[in-house]
Amino acid sequence: MLISSAWNVLHNAQRKHEIATTGLYSRIRHPQYAGFIAVMFGFLLQWPTLLTFAMFPVLVVMYIRLALHEEQDALREFGEPYRQYMKRVPAFVPRLSRSEGQKMQS
Repeated sequence: MLISSAWNVLHNAQRKHEIATTGLYSRIRHPQYAGFIAVMFGFLLQWPTLLTFAMFPVLVVMYIRLALHEEQDALREFGEPYRQYMKRVPAFVPRLSRSEGQKMQS
């Protein structure tokens, strides 16, 4: 659900050449990657084998590196508006309350 609901927001923003900041993107910057990591964690719990234990951290690191690379691209493309978005919205784990992010804007 996390992956598919975020896809529509991202697709619409990309068509308009805008930063995706609505829906799940208003709570975390990388909802699709967070979703992929959650799915992989579920696989790890469902099939606890040596292979899943070995691959889980490798794949998590790869998704985090991919997200950081994409953020560098977004900073080059959108500049200060994306930098402000990064200050307001956490990368992978949403804040417990919206007021924490709003305090950062002040």
